[in-house]
Amino acid sequence: MDTVDVSTTAGVVRGRRRPGSAAFLGIPYAAAPVGELRFAAPVPHPPWSGVLDAGSPGATPQRIDGGDTTLVPEPSFPGESTLNVSVFTPDPAPAPAGAGLPVLVYIHGGGYTSGSAASPWYDGAGFNRHGVVTVNVSYRLGFDGFGWIEDAPLNRGVLDWLLALEWVRDNIRFFGGDPARVTIAGQSAGGGAVLTLLGSPRAQPLFARAISISGVATHLTADRAEQTGRRVAELAGVAPTRAGLGALTEHQILAQQPLATALPAGSPAGPLGEIANTLVGGLPFGPVIDGDLVPLATLDAVRAGIGADKPLMLGSTDHEFNFAMNDLTDELAGEDAAEMLARLGVPATAASAYTAAHDQRGTADLLGQFASDRAIRGVMLRVAEARAASAAAGAAPTWLWAFAWRSPTLGGALHCLDLPFFFDALDAPRVQVLTGPAPSQRLADEVHGSAVAFIGGEDPAWPAWTAGEPVGAQPVIRYDSVPAGPTAPPKAVTEVTTVAATYAGASLAFAD
Repeated sequence: MDTVDVSTTAGVVRGRRRPGSAAFLGIPYAAAPVGELRFAAPVPHPPWSGVLDAGSPGATPQRIDGGDTTLVPEPSFPGESTLNVSVFTPDPAPAPAGAGLPVLVYIHGGGYTSGSAASPWYDGAGFNRHGVVTVNVSYRLGFDGFGWIEDAPLNRGVLDWLLALEWVRDNIRFFGGDPARVTIAGQSAGGGAVLTLLGSPRAQPLFARAISISGVATHLTADRAEQTGRRVAELAGVAPTRAGLGALTEHQILAQQPLATALPAGSPAGPLGEIANTLVGGLPFGPVIDGDLVPLATLDAVRAGIGADKPLMLGSTDHEFNFAMNDLTDELAGEDAAEMLARLGVPATAASAYTAAHDQRGTADLLGQFASDRAIRGVMLRVAEARAASAAAGAAPTWLWAFAWRSPTLGGALHCLDLPFFFDALDAPRVQVLTGPAPSQRLADEVHGSAVAFIGGEDPAWPAWTAGEPVGAQPVIRYDSVPAGPTAPPKAVTEVTTVAATYAGASLAFAD
């Protein structure tokens, strides 16, 4: 196997050469979060002597592998040094100052409680082929990363992201990258991480551009985080302190997480209950508004102008969570959709307006679309609208995309379906479970090519949002494809359209 060594600020790492790139896996950017460091702010990894082998994935904060049950393959690897990065580079040679390659720093999703930076879908080979250095970041998950503890810092997972970005700033030039040309990107909770960092003053010097894919808004209050943290400790029978909770194993805390965040007795069960939980309170773990590191909720931070100088791309799929309701199609066929939304805690006026705008959908599909719009698609619209409305002279632009191509196996343009196209990784393991056997490479070229151009410093090929323009008239690029015919491969159908045509009714998910 052809190896290659790179010197970093902490020591030498040994990666593996591959056709067109080199991979350095599991490089620790922080000391292992164990013992006294378990619930502490991360600290840089101490220097090592000799050569650190970076030929296999590092330990993952995710301890329970979802196997084939997750949309994205998310492998778990044991070990204590879970705070690590993987670097994929087309040229593992030091870059002269100001002459390095653009850099993509990717933060994985998983609801802030699961997910793995070691997923083969996130391999940087596709971006390396187009001259982009790619870095995948692991971070503490669930209670360990985001849970409230009486004598521990909040937002430990956010602090992990920041230290990883500082590692990139200090080391990426050794791998051929330019620390001044860093784009942060992420999907789902990772897209929420991007929005959080975009609104964090401390993060501003660490990246130049941002891409949020199906991002969730940051709005978890300190009071709610404390309530959940105390409940975890109570269920476990320990004090809500570092000493008390530190006496529990990771698996013991993992067992308490769902119990501490469960809906009250009598609430809907199954997929409907999961949607209700998301609609009523949002994700139970994640970045907390602490007035300092995360000073404001996502939309408030945008309106305050934090991150206004960063060019931003926002993307989502048309039917993010609709598939989760497929099994309830027959059961809910006779139910009144507006009444169902009201039972889930949606104000009656908003429920009626949304139902009227989607009167051709069945009840189960409408509930899934509402969850999609409320949790993600509507968030993208509101962020773009707020950036355009509050844009000062010289503020950076915002571009929106919608991924509309429908999975032939699971139906709809569902959550995560756009990821293999974004990474140009249609041949990655289990991709065809979502895409079927013949996904359009041309569509991947379109989605991936737009990302490459943006990361490289170019403006996307479609118009940005304009201050003063009605929301419905604002531009969106829509990615779609026509199926393969008897003698023809699938063909990309990419077009510039409008919010009114693409996000019909999405904003009504936020109506009062």
